[in-house]
Amino acid sequence: MKSAYELAMERLNKTAPTVKLTEDQKKQLAELDSVYAAKIAEREIFINGELGKAAQKGDYEAMEQLQKQLVSDRKSLQAELEEKKEKVRQT
Repeated sequence: MKSAYELAMERLNKTAPTVKLTEDQKKQLAELDSVYAAKIAEREIFINGELGKAAQKGDYEAMEQLQKQLVSDRKSLQAELEEKKEKVRQT
């Protein structure tokens, strides 16, 4: 007798089977993660520096704008990363 979990996993595998990745694909995915982590960190460092300058001036409107820009940059870089990872997975 199978548990509900096992039955659910069987159904899931029928609708969306697990994809086996090659070693080369795994290396490419790891490299993409590394590159995009660096890009995100670079943007954070830059914008945090600008935030510090705006805080010293007391320009709260600029600070808010910079925080929104940081969130936007993170989202766009994450979306770009996921798009590239999907291409690697499909090759």
